[in-house]
Amino acid sequence: MEKEESRFEKLQREGWTKQFTANEPRLSEAVELYKESGFEVHLESSPLEHEVKHCPQGEAGECRVCFEGREEGYKIIYTRPKKGAEMNDDLF
Repeated sequence: MEKEESRFEKLQREGWTKQFTANEPRLSEAVELYKESGFEVHLESSPLEHEVKHCPQGEAGECRVCFEGREEGYKIIYTRPKKGAEMNDDLF
C-alpha cells in the first residue's frame, strides 16, 4: 500500500520552506518582513493535537507542548522565493 503524502511533504515538493510557528503580533511582523525580503508567504493552521500522528511532536519533529489547547491562535509560516526574483545568497 502506498503511503499518503502529508501536507508538509506536499508543501516541500511545491518549493515551500517551513520557517516557524507564530501568533500575533509576531506573525504579522514576520510575514511583512519575508514579503519585503522578496519571498512568497504561505500560512498553515497549526494542526490540532489529535491531527498530529506523533504527538506531542509535529511532522518535522518539533516540540508542540506550548501549543496544546491553543493551536487555533498559531500559524505555521512557509516561504519560497518569488518566481523570477533574484535572491542574494549572501543573505540567505
